[in-house]
Amino acid sequence: MRPDFPRRLQRATDSIRARTDARPVLGLVAGTGLAPFLNEIETAARIPYGEIADFPVSTAPGHAGELLLGHLRGRPVAGLSGRLHAYEGWHPDDIVLPVYVLRALGCETLVVTNAAGGLNPAFPVPALMAIADHINLTGLNPLAGPNDPALGLRFPDLSRAYDPDLLRAVQGAARALGIDLRTGVYAGCHGPALETSAERRFMRLVGGDAVGMSTVLEVVAANHAGMRVLGLSAIANAATGGPDQQPDTVEQIVAATEAIAGTIGTLIARMLDSGDL
Repeated sequence: MRPDFPRRLQRATDSIRARTDARPVLGLVAGTGLAPFLNEIETAARIPYGEIADFPVSTAPGHAGELLLGHLRGRPVAGLSGRLHAYEGWHPDDIVLPVYVLRALGCETLVVTNAAGGLNPAFPVPALMAIADHINLTGLNPLAGPNDPALGLRFPDLSRAYDPDLLRAVQGAARALGIDLRTGVYAGCHGPALETSAERRFMRLVGGDAVGMSTVLEVVAANHAGMRVLGLSAIANAATGGPDQQPDTVEQIVAATEAIAGTIGTLIARMLDSGDL
């Protein structure tokens, strides 16, 4: 992190607290096209990113760029409708600043969602995948540089980056609801170009089940900050890299993820009702 990160974090947090006394315990990050699952939040405050001091503003398609504060199924929550990506040109610590802000506001658990391509040929399209682990192929780490011990350990352990209890809970919720939830490993890439077919075959070979351009840096930061993490990928396109691989467009991916957003909302509601979140 750059030396001024703690100052920027404090300014952003103070800017939000000046507008609301909300104290969320659960943070929700909506990926590309997935903002509709945040519509169930009984919103007490809606703050555009551009109105928060030192808060980066997302420019990616399907990312509204708003912080929602309120309640979901009676639980105080904060929702990030839009995230930052490395391909937009942001520094890694800009990308994860919102995660640390959520932690500073009181969030102990983080649910991250994303749009992804299906590397695993056994996955249907569209599909929903619970993230069991990830492979960081971005070439970036948000913790590089000076570490502030007040934020977390210098060398955080990531062997359980995605909380095993939350993973089991979402799998159980899916079974109870009759939802076809797959489980796998998410490969995070830099972007913005979609992967070559050879890259997709390579990522499958090293254990990836889905691929996208987000999430991994945020999950590193959340673990550094001591948060429990649940990850969900909306498999929006086939990305096996096989001989029948077809080109994809962002518009197609956004449309596919929007169709899955309701299922994510249903799963999260079930987990909240059962006390698992």
